[in-house]
This record gives sequence, C-alpha cells and structure tokens, in this order.
Amino acid sequence: MTLTFRNARLIDPETGEERRGDLHVAEGRIVDAAPEGAEVIDCRGKCLAPGIVDLGVKVSEPGERHKESFASAGRAAARGGVTTMVTRPDTSPAIDTPEVLEFVARRAEADSKVRTAHMAALTKGRDGREMTEFGFLMDAGAVAFTDCDRVVEDTRVLSRALTYAKGLGALVVGHVQEPGLSRGAAATSGKFASLYGLPAVSPMAERMGLDRDISLLEMTGARYHVDQITSARALPALERAKRNGLDITAGIGIHHLTLNELDVSGYRTFFKLKPPLRAEDDRQAAVEAVASGLIDVICSMHTPQDEESKRLPFEEAASGAVGLETLLPAAMQLVHSGSLTLPQLWRALSLTPARRLGLDAGRLSAGAPADLVLFDPDAPFVLDRSTLASKSKNTPFDGARMQGRVLGTWVGGARVYAREAA
Repeated sequence: MTLTFRNARLIDPETGEERRGDLHVAEGRIVDAAPEGAEVIDCRGKCLAPGIVDLGVKVSEPGERHKESFASAGRAAARGGVTTMVTRPDTSPAIDTPEVLEFVARRAEADSKVRTAHMAALTKGRDGREMTEFGFLMDAGAVAFTDCDRVVEDTRVLSRALTYAKGLGALVVGHVQEPGLSRGAAATSGKFASLYGLPAVSPMAERMGLDRDISLLEMTGARYHVDQITSARALPALERAKRNGLDITAGIGIHHLTLNELDVSGYRTFFKLKPPLRAEDDRQAAVEAVASGLIDVICSMHTPQDEESKRLPFEEAASGAVGLETLLPAAMQLVHSGSLTLPQLWRALSLTPARRLGLDAGRLSAGAPADLVLFDPDAPFVLDRSTLASKSKNTPFDGARMQGRVLGTWVGGARVYAREAA
C-alpha cells in the first residue's frame, strides 16, 4: 500500500506536537517522502493520529461467543479507531495454557480486522493458587500476565509469581482492590449508595490493594501495571512508588474518567462497573493524573455482557460495559473540556500502552507501522447502542450527546474502516 495523507492535522504523541502537514505510507509503514504513484487521501484538515492500542479488551472466545467474537470485536475496534486490541484472559476456559492461547491467536488472526495481542492468566484457572507456565506462554505470544478482576489473595502465591516474572522480564497486570472489603460491592460508599440502599465499598479498598502490591514490587523488582486506578486516595501511593524507582505504570478505563457515581441514579445497570463509579472529586483527580502522566494509560475496559446478564436488579447484574467504539468520542470530552490536549490524550491511548507492552505501534515517525485513525474531533452525534458493531450493546452512553467521529482506520496501510457519508 502506497498512500499520501494530505492536509492532515497530525497528532504526534511521541513529540507531544500537533501540526499541519502530510503523511506518507509505503509497504505498510510510514516513510519520509511521498512514494511514486501513491493514492492521495485528502484529510481536509481533520485529525490523523496513531491507531489506539486498547489494553484490556475482553473478547469472549472461547466460551461465550454469543457476547463477543473476534469478528465482531474487530469490526467494533476498526469503527472506533482501535488498531491493536490487547485481550484479556478472563474467558471460559481461562487462557492459562499455550494450547488455549494458540487457539485464540489463530481465531484472532483469521477473524479480526485489527491487530491483536494477548495476555495470559497469571494463575491456573485464575484461581489464585498456582501460577501458570510463564515461559511457555511467552513463547506462544503472551505479552503480559493477569488474573483480571480476580485479586490473588494469597500473598505468597503473588510474590512467587512476581519473582518468576522478574526473572523472565514479564509484565504483570494487577487489579488493586482489597478483596474482603470489595467483595459483593455494587457502588462506592457514601451518601448516594446509602440513599439507594446499595452494597458499597470504600475507595480505601483500592488504596489498600495498591499498598500491598507496591510492597511486593519493592521485594521482587518485577514489572507491574495496575489495570485501573480510579480513586484520589490511591494516587499519592502511586506517585511515591514511581518516585522511588519501581517499575510500575497505571491505567484507567474511559468510563471512570467521564462518569461518576451519580450516573447510577435509577439503578441503571449499564452503569454498573468494576470497580464501581466513583465520586466526582475522584474523577477529577484521575483526569488531572492522566494530564500529568501519573496515570499512564487510558483504555476502554471493553466488557461485553448480554441482555440477560444486565436486565437484573442492580446488585445481581453483571459488571462491565462495552467501549471499543465509544472510547474515542468519550475521550474527546476530556479535550473539549480543556483537561487534556490531543497529544496528551494519544500518549495515554496509544504511545504508552504500546511501549509498556513492547509493541511496535503508537507513533507517527518514519519506520512505524501505518496503523492510523482519521477522525473529526468536533462532529456531534447522539449514540444509539443498537448501531454498535459489538454483539453486546451494554454501553452507559446510550442516548448520550457526543463529539468525535472516526472517519477511517488503517492497519499496516490497509483501510479496515471507512465511514459512509451521511
């Protein structure tokens, strides 16, 4: 593929710049000069940025293909400007052996429109008792190890896993919640949860879980990424850990950056997430932490749930929301409010997750893969969940007024999505 993107507003997270110019592609990679005979794409002043690297996508193969398949997730990702999905191992069965990992890798290669990288389970069956064979799983392509939202309660097991990961240079992804306090919680403790009679958990459960894991990092020296930091009380501990030289990064889901606990009013189960939505002060603190770089990564935390799992009383309903298609327009709220610049946003959406996982992505420099998203940051629309490409439609943004439309997505220079003219 030889392409020239002309008259583009280039968003470069590597240099932290936003500039007008052209971008050239040859043989699937970005090049310095326009290749002969290149197809010219007039961007008409719209934004061209590296494709999003979404760290923590659940694709429900194997076991729950009716919720999401690699084909449907790939379509949703392409429509959302996501060019690399980093998938979670919380499937049925869990991705805890090389055989299961090789199966999902083949399925992804055959069915997905976008690139996929796969995380494997930290412990067998995600049961927190016996660690998986990290070396064999890395040979099969695992880019990180995680038990997802299941906290490894046995500290000895986790310390051994971190020590083993350190020896192999493997990245461990953890969910920091004190399990005893957070078990069964459906909301964040406070006046709102009490008014609605919902079982709640204090934000301190997140701080306590983070404190434990930081202590283990000091002991083992492992590479560690926190999947979601959502409370203000956890941020000072994260800042100290970084200042002390620990190899730790942190992420946050887009829903915790754009919604708060009051959105649960009316017991709307599409707003039931894990961890639960926080107070507005926590949301604002998290946005500031992303702007400063203290929180490194923004992801969709794409968690498809079918109607039967969500159409239940709030306490009983499954947690999670889809986010592959809504990640970009939801994140644009942070830009339109003046909280983040576009290069800051793309640093967290693309460059940092790619670097943390050792993926060749997230850049606009010469030699980088031509994984690109063209979008109109100002295009307004009202989201209709029935139009989403995901098999599951459990989005809290149904009916929301949003700004930011993906116009086209390219993977390795090949166009995988083109928005039809209205």
